[in-house]
Amino acid sequence: MSDASLEPRLEFVTCASPAGLHRMAYWEWGDPANDQVVVCVHGLTRSGRDFDTLARRLAGRYRVVCPDVVGRGRSDWLVNPAFYTVPQYVSDMVTLVARLRPARLSWVGTSMGGLIGLGLAGAAAFARAMLPLRPHVGMLPPQAGVRLEKLVLNDVGPRLETGALARIGQYVGEPGAFGSFAEAVANMRANSGTFGPHTDEQWEHLARFVYPEQDGKWVKHYDLALAQPMAMTPEELAAGEQVLWRSYDAIDCPILIVRGEQSDLLTRATTEEMRQRNPRAQLLEVPGVGHAPTLMADSQVTPVADFLLA
Repeated sequence: MSDASLEPRLEFVTCASPAGLHRMAYWEWGDPANDQVVVCVHGLTRSGRDFDTLARRLAGRYRVVCPDVVGRGRSDWLVNPAFYTVPQYVSDMVTLVARLRPARLSWVGTSMGGLIGLGLAGAAAFARAMLPLRPHVGMLPPQAGVRLEKLVLNDVGPRLETGALARIGQYVGEPGAFGSFAEAVANMRANSGTFGPHTDEQWEHLARFVYPEQDGKWVKHYDLALAQPMAMTPEELAAGEQVLWRSYDAIDCPILIVRGEQSDLLTRATTEEMRQRNPRAQLLEVPGVGHAPTLMADSQVTPVADFLLA
């Protein structure tokens, strides 16, 4: 059972990129001395507070840590936006895990957060493979791989559909400023139909931490420049997919694949291939949802929590 009164602690860890140092914020739930840790990482334009419902369910058993990936939320923005890439995010998570010092570590990743989890599980190989494509992202030490106890991949896999990437890329760099919080909520609801049905209270929660108030306006919480490095050639995308499949194939822990039934980023064919290539993978398909399940409804939270708590 979850305690609805629980609130997280806001902490920071200092990370490095080739452009210098930056602080990454993370929201921490549960006993800070607990060495049984679950790290939950959000999607491209979301925040660590997306996992409040799941974190409250898990905090009695685990120390739950939900970072704001650099360039988002309470984290710093990078001086050079060229480093808004998965290898840099993986490097930051290596630093975070070193700070947390878990005896056991599980991972929940939504969309981009799942890609970061895949990269973290095979971090050294991931960095070496990406280096010829993007020379500036070779950030990881050769011993950087992390042993995961359990992995939840929320609507993401090694193969990303180009149509969905194009759809997502259309809005990432668009400015957004609203005269009231209600207008911000309405805009997010209009642009987030793929999340599936939610209550008014849930929509407000989803908007609260991604449209903070600044100078009397409610604005996007992230650096609009993070859209700049998203453009990749077909050759880079194909090479990146091969790297992600290698990382996925090497995972030796139980995997829960969560897929929105109507997802355009993670197809049913890809999930079947993921299950065939890794016998420890199981699938949870969420009806009436596209990209991506928000892990707020009981029908989504309970099976994920049961997987992690088993």
